[in-house]
Amino acid sequence: MSSVQQRKERVAMLSVASNSTLVVFKVIVGILIGSVSIISEAIHSGMDLLAAIIAMFSVKKSHLPADDVHPFGHGKVESISGLIEAVLIFIAAFWIIFEAFKKLTSMQEVESPGWGVAVMLLSAVLNFFVSQRLFAVGRETDSIALTADAWHLRTDVFTSAGVMVSLGIIWVSHFFFEDPRIHWLDPVAAIFVAVFILKAAYDLTAQALGDLMDVKLPLDEEDWIRSVIVGHRPEIHGYHQLRTRKAGNFRFIEFHIKVDPRMTVETSHGITRDLKFQIMEKISNSTVTIHIEPCDGNCTEVCLSGCLLPEDQRKRLSMVDTGRDH
Repeated sequence: MSSVQQRKERVAMLSVASNSTLVVFKVIVGILIGSVSIISEAIHSGMDLLAAIIAMFSVKKSHLPADDVHPFGHGKVESISGLIEAVLIFIAAFWIIFEAFKKLTSMQEVESPGWGVAVMLLSAVLNFFVSQRLFAVGRETDSIALTADAWHLRTDVFTSAGVMVSLGIIWVSHFFFEDPRIHWLDPVAAIFVAVFILKAAYDLTAQALGDLMDVKLPLDEEDWIRSVIVGHRPEIHGYHQLRTRKAGNFRFIEFHIKVDPRMTVETSHGITRDLKFQIMEKISNSTVTIHIEPCDGNCTEVCLSGCLLPEDQRKRLSMVDTGRDH
């Protein structure tokens, strides 16, 4: 197992451990003091825990090499896990809203809000440091599963802070007023938590579906690939049908190049070898497929979009090809 894969698996297990701890603390404190916002945060952390477990298994599975059944590898397992995580977040958010409205109608008081402030502070600090680690390894290894898990925890940092502030206001108000009548802050804070979670779920769904539907690589990466191809003229007369996609942290790149029809197989193979080396050295975990075609000057509209020949040279080639036909 590579050192990169080991780091991915270690940080995924760290996320599982931290979320397990927070779920236990939040459930206990939320029930003891009767705080729906803390219980909602426990539900949120429970979804984070489930997401972390899914991410951990997807990181292990996506690393498996290609086989007869999966000739393009298992990279999309990470995208599938991201989509599952998003669905779980949607469910958790709507459950939180349901519980918050129940609390608003009953107006149940929050007991010992100081304990709630303490557990929310612990949650925010712990999740901040774990999410920082997940972001770092996720960016380094281009792992959507770890990045999604990091966003789960980062949203928990902000929502925990929001709940902590609302409970803090309730707690402090009791020192100045016998009955401050601001217990509605707790369920209102829970609703804001849910809205924030819904936004994170939407963004994660869009990202996961994009990878599953083979959305092309970012524009800057495709432009760089084009610059590499153009850098091989005059050997390459043109290129077309550049197609890219991503599966997990694996990238698939395919395009056609046009060369002189008199070029030998050995020479054309050398060009494709150089192109693949340049691209794969820059874009890690990439598979590059290049199709070679003879350039006769009779360019179609698709071919013209990536033609690298001056117009006069293209016309000469076309005339030579017409002469051969006669």
